Amino acid sequence: MNWYLQSNENSDVAKSTRIRFSRNINGFKFNLKQENIEKLEEKIKENLYQIGYGLKFLKLKDMDEITKMSLVEKNLISPEFVLNKNELGSILINDEENICIMIGNQDHLEIQVFNCGLDLEDTLNLAIEIDEKIGQTLGYAMNEKYGYLTSCPNNVGTGLRASVMLHLPALSKTKNTRKILEAINSFGMNIRGTYGENSESSGDMYQISNKQTLGVTEKEIIDNLKIIVEKVIKQERQARKILAKDDVTFEDLIYRSYGILKYCKKISSEETRELLSNIKLGTDMGILKELTDLKVQKLYLYTKPASLQKLIGRQYEPIERDIKRAEVIHQIIDED
Repeated sequence: MNWYLQSNENSDVAKSTRIRFSRNINGFKFNLKQENIEKLEEKIKENLYQIGYGLKFLKLKDMDEITKMSLVEKNLISPEFVLNKNELGSILINDEENICIMIGNQDHLEIQVFNCGLDLEDTLNLAIEIDEKIGQTLGYAMNEKYGYLTSCPNNVGTGLRASVMLHLPALSKTKNTRKILEAINSFGMNIRGTYGENSESSGDMYQISNKQTLGVTEKEIIDNLKIIVEKVIKQERQARKILAKDDVTFEDLIYRSYGILKYCKKISSEETRELLSNIKLGTDMGILKELTDLKVQKLYLYTKPASLQKLIGRQYEPIERDIKRAEVIHQIIDED
């Protein structure tokens, strides 16, 4: 089962973990034109078997739009990568989709490893293993003083960007989100929306990541992020206890959301995300017993526009898509 359909002990608040290394290959200019990107791709393909991990090479221009956007919806690639590198960009990806390497985005390589819940250490260890294998095979641009060289100064040093996706509905409902996010920012962390930089929060989802990459070790970055994330998880769980004190009102909100999803005949992606935030909250707190964690994860994935159409195997206009979304929701809820 793919990582984005799994859960662990902290998945009630921490939805996923990502480790990303920004790397550039020796012998290639940082800002790649088409000819140089093709040479870089050839070098990577020639060494793909040696790199291993079951990685397959795929070019963006050879994918249909639904496939590309489904990768964005899973947070495997960024919207900007598709928009800006549609003709030139490519990826390396494995069948489990917990490893996805963007080629020719901001840097030559953006090595990404994903995991469910809060799992920074194990995810980092796998990312380091892959990173070292690629470095030994292809050779990285490095500086003895500054570390790994990148096109953006913010990534120089370790080139490490670690992030955790958090579901914070109780902090939102108790009007404490802004205060918590301001505190996170004061500790030198980035707070972003569902799809990273320049994106908005959707369905009470927030992505927290490190700002500093230079002058700190990979372990320090991970340790600092973990401390902050664990504090936020604690605050969110405390807020949930406060909400639960008003049993009838809170349960009514959860079951109204469930009722709409279960019986709707058509529903938009935006409304689904907002209702799913309540559904996940109710399921995680043991209030809504009609759904399992796996069903909730499936609802999150397969109600997104591209992933929905990918599942059905057809492209639909928005109105018809809203009808099909309702049908898929009913199928998932009623699964044995």
